[in-house]
Amino acid sequence: MTLIESIAIKHDELTRWRRDIHAHPELGFEESRTAAIVAEKLRAFGCEVHTGIGRTGVVGVLRAGSGKRTIGLRADMDALPIVEANNFEHASQHAGKMHACGHDGHTTMLLAAARYLAETKRFDGTVHFIFQPAEEGQGGAQAMIADGLFERFPCDAIFGMHNRPGLALGKFAVKSGPMMAGGAFFDIDITGKGAHGARPESGVDSVLVAAHITTALQAIVARNVAPVQTAVLSVTQIHSGDAYNVIPQSARLSGTVRAFSREVMAQVEQAMKRIASGVAQAFGATCKVDFRTIYSPTINNAEAAEFAAKICTEVVGTDNVERNPPLIMASEDFSFMLEKVPGCYFNIGNGAADGTQGGSCEVHNPGYDFNDEALPLGATVFARIVETRLGLGVKAP
Repeated sequence: MTLIESIAIKHDELTRWRRDIHAHPELGFEESRTAAIVAEKLRAFGCEVHTGIGRTGVVGVLRAGSGKRTIGLRADMDALPIVEANNFEHASQHAGKMHACGHDGHTTMLLAAARYLAETKRFDGTVHFIFQPAEEGQGGAQAMIADGLFERFPCDAIFGMHNRPGLALGKFAVKSGPMMAGGAFFDIDITGKGAHGARPESGVDSVLVAAHITTALQAIVARNVAPVQTAVLSVTQIHSGDAYNVIPQSARLSGTVRAFSREVMAQVEQAMKRIASGVAQAFGATCKVDFRTIYSPTINNAEAAEFAAKICTEVVGTDNVERNPPLIMASEDFSFMLEKVPGCYFNIGNGAADGTQGGSCEVHNPGYDFNDEALPLGATVFARIVETRLGLGVKAP
């Protein structure tokens, strides 16, 4: 492993930064303290700082030389609405809020890279350090894009990094093409005809309709999506009724859909609307389907993925870079940035699955914590991406 020494020797300071952010988690679009810390540090490093992008997002701009090439590096800042179960000193001080996905670590790694690059300026061009709010299902990436992110801070390429529990410290996983699934939420509102529970013949049972729609929806993936494609449809909620002796007038089904292409997502949506409407009509009821795409599929540009893998390999060696990791059914709103700018999203190990390195607890778990041992490694890779991509005297790829 070849760490940048000036980053590695400040490991203790980076750990303090990360743990301070962990102790003060903020939910999406509420990251005022975190954003203020990021902005303050970027200014101290000598970056040009822009705040309030996508409400609470921050972008630091660093220029060196006279080159016109540009690059974006992105980290997320928000926490989750989870009650933390850890009892270490840097545990959450905000009840019901927790950094359970490692965004505190991602923010710290990018800050460390920004400081190093500002001190050394061994590149020719412009770097945009993008600190994004509200990644956890609230549309932070889209908010920044709508606020003119790439018009104001154009990027020839963009890179992001996420920790992965179960992947050993010192390892990376980089995949070309589809990497993480797109995600949608849906609600199906069914309207029947209320009746006495003892006289079902006088009404249209919305609960019965909901049950049949739930069963029928499972045929979408099995009989509508090509077997070589991958998709998941899960009904996760059924709400109806308030009394034992009343057949309710209405019912609601809710759930999620995951797929690795927008085409498959659209196919599932179309089939869902057709099936739900047809089943409801068959029972004499009506329904309305609200299908909302929350995340696009995360699809890495082939050239950018090859480049990211090359940098990771130079830092940790060939054996420590997994080039074809399994597809991930979870979703990530960095996907929307990748739809606008070619780039790559990759994983950094947070700790081996056997727990010997720490950091093996899964994300979105009340016992999770980012592994501070990964901080100088992630910062080194971010910095090397810039120094290589915007290398002095190197033409843009």
